[in-house]
Amino acid sequence: MIGQSFKNEIFAQGSDARIISVRTSDASKPFVAAGAPSADEWEDYILLIDSRALDRECLSKSLTECDSALHIVTVGSLDEWHMRNMEVLPSAVLFMIGGRKVSDADVSAKICALVERFQTSPVIVGADDDELAQLLHALECGARGYIPTSVGIKVAAEAVALARAGGVFVPASSLLAAKEAIAPMTSRNHCLDSLFTRREVVVAEALRRGKANKIIAYEMDLCESTVKVHIRNIMKKLNATNRTEVAYKIRELVG
Repeated sequence: MIGQSFKNEIFAQGSDARIISVRTSDASKPFVAAGAPSADEWEDYILLIDSRALDRECLSKSLTECDSALHIVTVGSLDEWHMRNMEVLPSAVLFMIGGRKVSDADVSAKICALVERFQTSPVIVGADDDELAQLLHALECGARGYIPTSVGIKVAAEAVALARAGGVFVPASSLLAAKEAIAPMTSRNHCLDSLFTRREVVVAEALRRGKANKIIAYEMDLCESTVKVHIRNIMKKLNATNRTEVAYKIRELVG
């Protein structure tokens, strides 16, 4: 019946102890075993923020099953946490954004707001996206970890533990993506290094980008005449007749 609570009392065999379970129509009240402190009395807990009720409850249950020592308070928003008037700050904040991107203005603003509000508690972002750019954006906002939903629950629990211990969690998939992004740059630099001196490499890159001699000289803190000497040497090595041909051949070299 609406508004009615039901209480079941189970007596332990051979003792006077009893376990009381309470079911209530007030969904904002968590289930708490008799004799255990309520969520508002926990001195060490993780705040899980997710606007999707089913997702946050499933994640909370999975995390506590993975680590029974975890205490998790689930809310749909920061405002909802404020309404609970909890006296103790969480030891970590897990902010789940689902299919949204960290680069979205409103999402990044929320992350920054959480970091500002919980200055002594690490904020970890959870998202469906495992793009390297989104991870970097989250870290730029002040997050201490980024958990894509492609990882398992054990990895997620370890990520939270790492952040609580003062570390920063970066998923292996993002590290591999970073390696793949850096590899072409390394290969390109190696190709140019094998042909030119260190300064010629810088000048060659500038020519490839279409920069004028005066700009190159200013950026490298050189005389314009010195830049012209480097360009002549580059032209000889590439067997090019003008700077346009130099730029074309360098693009061919570096891909």
